[in-house]
Amino acid sequence: MTASQSLSTTKKLHWSFWFGVSFFVAVIVGIISFSVYFSEKMVAQEHLPITALSINGEMRYTEKEDIASALEDIDLSNFFKVNVNQVQEKISQLPWVYSVSVRKQWPNELKIYLVDQLPIAIWNGDFLINQYGDVFQADIAKLADNIPYFYGPEGSENIALENFRNFNRLLKFKALSISELVLSERFSWQLTLTDGVLLNLGREKRIERIQRFMDVYPEILKNKKEDQQVDYVDLRYDTGVAVGWKLNKTTPLAKLLLTIEHNINV
Repeated sequence: MTASQSLSTTKKLHWSFWFGVSFFVAVIVGIISFSVYFSEKMVAQEHLPITALSINGEMRYTEKEDIASALEDIDLSNFFKVNVNQVQEKISQLPWVYSVSVRKQWPNELKIYLVDQLPIAIWNGDFLINQYGDVFQADIAKLADNIPYFYGPEGSENIALENFRNFNRLLKFKALSISELVLSERFSWQLTLTDGVLLNLGREKRIERIQRFMDVYPEILKNKKEDQQVDYVDLRYDTGVAVGWKLNKTTPLAKLLLTIEHNINV
C-alpha cells in the first residue's frame, strides 16, 4: 500500500469515527429534548380540568341535573386528582340510584354509568320496595306507572314481595291483579284487587284460597244482581266463601249500613 493510499484510508476512518460520534450525540440530545418536552407537557396537562361529563345508564327517575348538583362540591379542576370513589359515593346518595360506576378518560372526561331503582310497590305509604325486596325512600310523585301498595310490619318486606308475586301469578289467569296488599302483625293477609274487590285470605292456605276464589268468582259475577257490586270475598272457610256486596248509592242510608253475605259452597 502506498503512502497516499494509507493517508486516504486514515482520513476515511477519521471521518467515520466523528460522524458516528456526532450521530450518537444527536440521538442523545434528541432523546433528552423529547423527554424534557414530554415532561413539561405532562406537568402542564396535570392541571387540565375535567370539562366533559358523560352520563349513561338505565335512568328512569334520576335526571342529569341531579347528578350535576351532586358533584357541585367535587373539585374537577385537576384530571389526575379527581377521586372517582368520591364521585361514586356522592352519586350513590341520590334517592333513585341503585348502582353507579365512575371512570376517568384521558384527557378531560368523566364517564358515569348508573342504574336506577326499579320500584315494585309503595311500602307503608312512605317508602318503596325494589325488585330485590330492598326498601328505599324517594319522591313517590315521580312514579310513572301505578304500582301496588304494601302494608306490613317492619322487616316483612321480602315476605310481602314474595307472596305478592305468587298471588299475582295465579290471578293473572283471570286477568286480575293486586292493587293493595296488607299483612297484619299476626301475619294475616288481605288483598285488594284492581277491580276494587277485597280478598280476606287469613293466615293459612293462602295459595289454595286464591285458587278457590278464582274458581268461584266467575259464578259470583254471573249471579249478582244488576245493581250489585262485590265488596269483599272472605276465603277463611274450609268449604266455601262469604261474599259482601256494595249497595247502590240510591239505596236509603239505613240500608247502606247493611252488608249482605252469602255462603257459597264450592
